[in-house]
Amino acid sequence: MADIKSLDDLKSAVADTPAANVAAAVVREPVRDSLGRAYATGKRKDAVARVWIRPGSGKVTVNGKTMPEYFARPVLQMILRQPFSVANVEGQFDVMATVAGGGLSGQAGAVKHGISKALQLYDPTLRAALKAAGFLTRDSRVVERKKYGKAKARRSFQFSKR
Repeated sequence: MADIKSLDDLKSAVADTPAANVAAAVVREPVRDSLGRAYATGKRKDAVARVWIRPGSGKVTVNGKTMPEYFARPVLQMILRQPFSVANVEGQFDVMATVAGGGLSGQAGAVKHGISKALQLYDPTLRAALKAAGFLTRDSRVVERKKYGKAKARRSFQFSKR
């Protein structure tokens, strides 16, 4: 090993190692099926969504219904549009999703998670923006289970003095 007396010497010594060259060469490839779609699953609470995206006019279909028909509340529609606005690709992809389990809020979060994962698979350059916004991480918060001797998960039965 050569004498390393400065940071420049250290950088040049590390750059020559094969591990440094392999780490720098990690390039993500687009993942698409034979129909040109990207597929991902999204999860939130008890809801699980299967999401396919392909280039198109921005049409969103959830369980065979349009987005405003399935998610009637404007807040839920806004949640579904968030990944596209963060990635600056509004109206460029058609979304087809099937979602099951949980309630409407959890289902909207699951579809959002699936759209985000599918976008970064379709175009890996979008990964940095989606990851910085936190859309690629599954929200792990779930309902706490009910314990015996309790009215709910933590709430005790009403105390009676007499």
